[in-house]
This record gives sequence, C-alpha cells and structure tokens, in this order.
Amino acid sequence: MSNKIERIIARLQRRIAEGQPEEQYEAAQETRLVAARYSKQGNWAAAVDILASVSQTLLRSGQGGSGGDLAVLLVDTFRQAGQRVDGASRGKLLGCLRLFQPGEPVRKRFVKEMIDWSKKFGDYPAGDPELHHVVGTLYVEEGEFEAAEKHLVLGTKESPEVLARMEYEWYKQDESHTAPLYCARAVLPYLLVANVRAANTAYRIFTSALVEDNKGLTVQNIGSQSAELRIFPSLPLLNFISMLLLSVQKGSPDLFRQLKSKYEANLNELNGIWDTALELIAEMYFGIQRPRQSNPLLDMMGSLFGGGGGAPSKAALRRIDTPAAEGLD
Repeated sequence: MSNKIERIIARLQRRIAEGQPEEQYEAAQETRLVAARYSKQGNWAAAVDILASVSQTLLRSGQGGSGGDLAVLLVDTFRQAGQRVDGASRGKLLGCLRLFQPGEPVRKRFVKEMIDWSKKFGDYPAGDPELHHVVGTLYVEEGEFEAAEKHLVLGTKESPEVLARMEYEWYKQDESHTAPLYCARAVLPYLLVANVRAANTAYRIFTSALVEDNKGLTVQNIGSQSAELRIFPSLPLLNFISMLLLSVQKGSPDLFRQLKSKYEANLNELNGIWDTALELIAEMYFGIQRPRQSNPLLDMMGSLFGGGGGAPSKAALRRIDTPAAEGLD
C-alpha cells in the first residue's frame, strides 16, 4: 500500500472515528468516490485497499448499512478487476464479514455477492469452500441453523464436524425419536454433493454424541473385516442411514434395493420427505434411473435445502408420528 493510499485511508478513518453518524455517512460516500476514481484508472489495488479498510472501520463503529454497502462494492470491484480467489482477497472479505452485527440486513446481500464472485473467479463451481465454511460457522454461532446448513455442506474438511454437532444440538431441542431426521440433514446433502467421506464423518459424530448423552440407549456393534456397524434397535431409520452409507461404498444396486425394501415401512412414515434425495442417490451411486423431471439440478438443490428432500423443515419433522425410542432421555 503506497503512502498516498495510507494517508487517504487514515483521513477517512479519522472522520469516521471522530464524527457523528451524518459525518460517517459522508465519509462513506467520499470513499465510494475515491475508490471509483482509482478503479477508473485501473488501479484496482488502491481501490480495494480503500474500500476494505474503510468498510471495516464503519462496521466496527456500528455503521452496518454504510459499511456493508462498501463491502458489497468491494466484491464488485474484485469482479470488475477479474480478481481470482486467493488468500489476500479472501482475507479482506472475511475481515468484513466477521464485523457485521447479527441481523444486519446488508450482510445477507454481501454473503450472496461474495459467494457468487467466488463461483466465477474461483476453482469451485459451487463457491469457495473456505468462504462457505466461515459463513456457515458464523450462522451456527448465531443459532441460524437452517442458514448454516447449505454453506457447511459446501465447506471444507472441517465443516462435517461443525454441521454434525450443530444438527445434534438442534435435535436436542426436539422430540427424542427424531434423531434420524436431524442426522439425515447432514448425511444426505453430503451424499448429494458426492462427499462420501464427509457423510460418514457426520454420521459418526452425530451418533457418537447420541450414545454419549443417552447411556440407556440400546446399541449393538456389528463388525466384519470390511466394515463395522452400530445398530440402534429402537431407531430403525438411523440404521437405514448407516447401511445406506455402507451400500454407497460398495456401489451395489441390489444391496440398495434390498435396503429400501427392508425399511419400506419406516420410510413410508416420513411422508416422502427423503424420496427425492434417495432417488438422486440411487441414480448417482447405483445407476438406478429416476423419473425425469424438468430440471434435475433444481431438484437436487431442493433435496439439499428444503422441499421434498434431505433437509426437511421443522414443521415437517413434527408431522412425523413415530414412537419414542427406548433409552433416549
């Protein structure tokens, strides 16, 4: 950063620190003008440094609207400059993100713009995993569990543990027998994005927490040379998820069909909330063609985060009438 740019930033930051809200707003407007001038000159680095620094100063001062608008403009500047996702650009954006107050309306737009930019200028079509992980973790900390899910599913190798523990904490607020449904909210979406390792990790962490918290829960461990299964006699749908993961690893269509048949009655109790997800999993891993829909990609996203798929709403969960599992507190 040149001395001139440092002086400009320092002057604007002083105005924000010493001024009243009106003067802080004027400082934000001046920042837009100065950044636009440097952008027009093609001096993208200067524009980025000014926008990032002043945006973060405003956000620290509680000016979420003005600071958020500059953060959104920062993303747009990256886009205009053709800036690729790298450590520096990611760091500036996450520096802004962490300073937003919970519930600040502009943050939602900023997150969307940030992820959309990373889709176009990063290496991952669904958006940068590190950005997704931080956004998802932030939502978990704020108790915004549904908002967190779709980001953690597309996150890093650290995300499965965060997601599984979040789903377990969410589950503890519900009826004891709904454990398989919350476990599935992590496992099925990971399978749908072809992250089998994450799906297995999420299942292991969720069920380990369940066993640890419920000493009276009956559990049977069945081991073989190729796999070890943990069977819950009172939670058949949890066993279905476990054996689904095993079937995916083996890639056997016959095994999948047998599994569906064995648990048909239990699956029917769900009123179809897993149907679309399981159809997609059958096609992805076992080559079992599903009925063609108008837009398979939209169907998959619906399965991930709502509708008839792997992430049922709270209302849907409560509509399921199943007996309480023995041994669950």
